Amino acid sequence: MDVGLLGNKIGMTQIFDESGNIIPVTILKVGPCVITQIKTIAKDGYDGIQIGYKNILSKSLNQPQLGHLQKSNIQPLKYLKEFRVVKNHDFEIGQVLTVDKLSLGQLVNIQGKTIGKGFAGLQKRHNFTRGPMTHGSKNHRAPGSIGMGTTPGRVLPGKKMAGQLGNKITTVKKLKVIQFNLQENILVVKGSVPGKPGNLLSIVSSK
Repeated sequence: MDVGLLGNKIGMTQIFDESGNIIPVTILKVGPCVITQIKTIAKDGYDGIQIGYKNILSKSLNQPQLGHLQKSNIQPLKYLKEFRVVKNHDFEIGQVLTVDKLSLGQLVNIQGKTIGKGFAGLQKRHNFTRGPMTHGSKNHRAPGSIGMGTTPGRVLPGKKMAGQLGNKITTVKKLKVIQFNLQENILVVKGSVPGKPGNLLSIVSSK
């Protein structure tokens, strides 16, 4: 598969293989995706295609977004994403991509936004050890020292401190395709994927 697909996470469950072993799996609703634009080196400086996913009402898009899709006679789509492709490809505008691009046993990389957990402290965010809870200690979950004194007289960049936890784009690599349903556009992969149910995901073949 030269290009990726877009889909939504449905949830997790478990299935049994032929030997009776339990396999934790994630169920995804993938596609159908429509190719909305083809980019070339001559015009755009690189070869790639843009795909769209999830039909919506035209009033949900602004005029530039709607005009971009109407130029190619494509229905309004909620999500658009680009993928790089090789120069001599056979993709066409309006072509529909579904889970039949994948095969059983194939390894895929799935990218999505993790669950946001808000402002978190050091123990939860970075697995710091807490201080003593007794004997008059006043350092239970405090950060402690954050740097040297006069030299360099500042906090070095990258210091692990409290802050936003989650809500970041992350990729889980080499998840095995266990099952797929062409009629319902369902994909079942082994293991967990980022985010909560309903999260938008990008699925590409693992190199």
